[in-house]
Amino acid sequence: MALEQTRVEIVPKLWGSTDLLPWSEAGHDGVAIGELWFQRRDPKTPEPALLLKLLFTQEALSIQVHPDDALAQAMGQAHGKTEAWYILSATPEATVGVGLTSVLTSEQLRSAIADGSITEHLQWRKAVKDDVIFVPAGTIHAIGAGLVLAEIQQRSDTTFRLFDHGRARELHIERGVAAAHAGPAENQAPPERLSDTRTLLVASPYFVLERLDLAAGSAWELDARHETWLVVITGDAQLGPSQAGVGEGCFIEAQTMRIKAGRDGLTCLLAYEAARPSHDLLRALDASAALAPGNAAFQPPLPLPALAGSTIPVTEARP
Repeated sequence: MALEQTRVEIVPKLWGSTDLLPWSEAGHDGVAIGELWFQRRDPKTPEPALLLKLLFTQEALSIQVHPDDALAQAMGQAHGKTEAWYILSATPEATVGVGLTSVLTSEQLRSAIADGSITEHLQWRKAVKDDVIFVPAGTIHAIGAGLVLAEIQQRSDTTFRLFDHGRARELHIERGVAAAHAGPAENQAPPERLSDTRTLLVASPYFVLERLDLAAGSAWELDARHETWLVVITGDAQLGPSQAGVGEGCFIEAQTMRIKAGRDGLTCLLAYEAARPSHDLLRALDASAALAPGNAAFQPPLPLPALAGSTIPVTEARP
């Protein structure tokens, strides 16, 4: 059983930002911060299955790929890395790349990496606030500049860089080619409204990602039967014994937690270890939580945009 406010681990990156507001006050000493990792309070606790983080990109990241479970285990790793992104903010020109425009053979992929044309084969799309992108293991992908995004992933940092925009860092071509499904990304299911308060964003074999939109002053009970991570993206709330605002979160496992939304309501991302959404995850505790458009306390949920279509593996936060 666990119910605790998360600690935040700061990960400096050259491509990161020195101004993380409103998500964090870190980074004001001139050091570029690329990632904030949400961790359990006690580092001696068993390693969780999932990792929740925020990314801040002032430059484009490398084109890369992660192994699936089978390949990772063949290399001596516990598991692969499937992930999902939720766009928190994006500049007008921000893009992400997910999958290729067409299927390439292994030799064609090696050739595209060698001559740099892999950037032209990647399927680029405009990044839009509140967009959701699912990136299964084996999908070639890239995160562009000008983004703040939340990422939930299998807790693995095995990453193979295929292209690095001329930076003098090692590439992992053979490992990457072996890991890659060198073709278009899988079709992604659109977000699904589970209730007035819950929106299913991603359901994968490894995790479920939801968005909760709770009315001002409403009270709820969250039944977290499995490993569960929560981060506030707008508003504030009392989460169990702790008050949490934007960029703060908590870890819950095998326990219920009371949520009291603040005066401006609460929108948060909730990720938990499961293959399908838990339909009795959230229960209203008072009448003010009975959300309806005619209710004066009702806070309409954020809009959802339309979806657009080295023999040792390197381990690092995000190349």
